[in-house]
Amino acid sequence: FRNRVAGMGSDAGIEKRGAGGPARALGAWLRRRRRRTQAAVAAAAALAAVALLGLVVTDHDLIAAAAEAVHAAGVGVLVYKLFKEGTCAGLSLKSQELTAIFLAARLYCSFIVEFDIHTFLDFATLTATLWVVYMIRFVLRTSYMEEKDNFAIKTVVVPCALLAVFIHPSSVHTLSNRFLWAFSVYLEAFSVLPQLRVMQNTKIVEPFTAHYVFALGVARFLNFFQHTRLRSVCIRTWAMAWNGPYCGDRPDNNLGGLLLLLCEKVSSYPSREEE
Repeated sequence: FRNRVAGMGSDAGIEKRGAGGPARALGAWLRRRRRRTQAAVAAAAALAAVALLGLVVTDHDLIAAAAEAVHAAGVGVLVYKLFKEGTCAGLSLKSQELTAIFLAARLYCSFIVEFDIHTFLDFATLTATLWVVYMIRFVLRTSYMEEKDNFAIKTVVVPCALLAVFIHPSSVHTLSNRFLWAFSVYLEAFSVLPQLRVMQNTKIVEPFTAHYVFALGVARFLNFFQHTRLRSVCIRTWAMAWNGPYCGDRPDNNLGGLLLLLCEKVSSYPSREEE
């Protein structure tokens, strides 16, 4: 009888381990592979997702709105974490400050130029981000890991500002608006770096923080796809007419577009140091 019970328990354990099906089996297989294999599989999956999105989505503006909505949802996860746990351990204040800076710049440009759904989403995300900054700085200061949050933000802000001065869109808008818009896009691409540094230093990733970083990764992927699709449209227009009024297809803007793609790719590359 004991042997039968033990056998039943063993079968149940195997059944439980097998739950999840092919997805769990694929995840276990990937974890056993080398980094190069994992990177190759991730790149192939990303290309497949880009191809699928290219077939399904025809309006790149929807992709931009989706990216902003995902980012807002990620910040909402942080708000929920601070309310529920009453601690900001594992969060990077500098990453939130960089986020607030680029959102403020982009919100100003959006208010002046567009004033549409993007303006509303940026305003909601900026409001939530400023609340997170306030909570970390003043209310939950004792749980803030300041010694782990040691990324020098000037190494990001200064280069992004210099890039924006020399490489910005060519349009009918004022130079200051074009500079702020380029600065916000460049800074957005690298605003997650302080958070990744905190995760590397602590060697621990909390569930809510992991969900937030995952949301940022999804938003970066959508932005990367949007820039890729927009640049392809611009290049086709430039090839046909030598001038794209919407994209501003001059050499400086083509260089800016390529730089945007590079920024998005660098910021989207997963950091594995914490493992």
